[in-house]
Amino acid sequence: MKGFMDFIREQGVVGLATGFILGGAVSKVVTSLVTDIINPILGVILGATGGLSTAVISLGSVDIMLGSFIGVLIDFLVIALVVYYGVKGLGLDKIDKKKK
Repeated sequence: MKGFMDFIREQGVVGLATGFILGGAVSKVVTSLVTDIINPILGVILGATGGLSTAVISLGSVDIMLGSFIGVLIDFLVIALVVYYGVKGLGLDKIDKKKK
């Protein structure tokens, strides 16, 4: 059992599992925050009347969905920040043993 516990701690499995669980747990909340609050505010700032998701760049007959991409990027950044500060705040980053 000691060998198994050393493997878990040395390989960073706890940190990986924590990130996975926290990322999944906060995903819907963060998506709602970005979709319902941040995107409409950015849409007003950028002049997209229907919110950020309607912001497009037209190149000839092609519409590049810039607003949709920016929304997904913001969603990812907020999730990454929440997981990072959640792990730091709970002290879970100290669980994994450093290799010598």
